Amino acid sequence: MSDTTRAVFDFLDALGIRYRAVEHAPAFTMADCAAVDGMLGALTVKNIFLTTKNKKRCWLCICRPDARFHTADISKQVGSSRLSFAPEEMLFQRLRCHGGSASPLGLIFPEAKGVALIVDRALRAEGTLAFHPCDNTRTVAMAGEDFFGVFLPKVGAEVREVQF
Repeated sequence: MSDTTRAVFDFLDALGIRYRAVEHAPAFTMADCAAVDGMLGALTVKNIFLTTKNKKRCWLCICRPDARFHTADISKQVGSSRLSFAPEEMLFQRLRCHGGSASPLGLIFPEAKGVALIVDRALRAEGTLAFHPCDNTRTVAMAGEDFFGVFLPKVGAEVREVQF
């Protein structure tokens, strides 16, 4: 287990968040994640790392796997100039993740300060949410109420809810 993944588990443990974790083959797509969802009884969210044209602002968007994503619509809802996909180097610098493993769990790291979180409003209705712990060979499931009520307040990220 990498130091990054260990740090994520240690952080969740320190907060007293109950979670289940499974190790699996690398999951690069939402179809790969669907098989893991069944094992955990959870919904693995889609994660999209975005930035502004000048790359001064970063956003992590989390949404339902089947949500239709349009950057123009999301940009307008969060009051930002046009957002686009951020380069993988920026993802690693800010959240310690590589492509295919982006995760709001990376918001625990000091480098993530200033990364805002865009949340699909519909995720609040999900009982159990699943995320990669910054490594796409593992998935962590936790109660949605723990993610929204304990984890997010502790990391202090700016959160904007949007409608997909």
